[in-house]
Amino acid sequence: MYFLFISGAEIFFILFIVVMVFGADKIPGIAKGLGKGMRQLKDATDDIKREIQNSADIDTDFTKDIRKEISDVKKNMDEVTGSIKRDLNK
Repeated sequence: MYFLFISGAEIFFILFIVVMVFGADKIPGIAKGLGKGMRQLKDATDDIKREIQNSADIDTDFTKDIRKEISDVKKNMDEVTGSIKRDLNK
């Protein structure tokens, strides 16, 4: 089995060194701390993604409102210019 281009023997050697340095009783605490850190990192990236998505939704709603206002202004301008054009053609 290769994990990150490391063979089984190399993984075993790294685990052996970790046990020798930290001791068998502290490894579960270290693993728990690493797990919490990874979870916090995942939560932070999810929050960032959610904020980006929310800001994109807000921008979309804003542009829809602007387009509606522009179309209303165009309709009003057509009504005004239509009556002026009719008066000029007489």
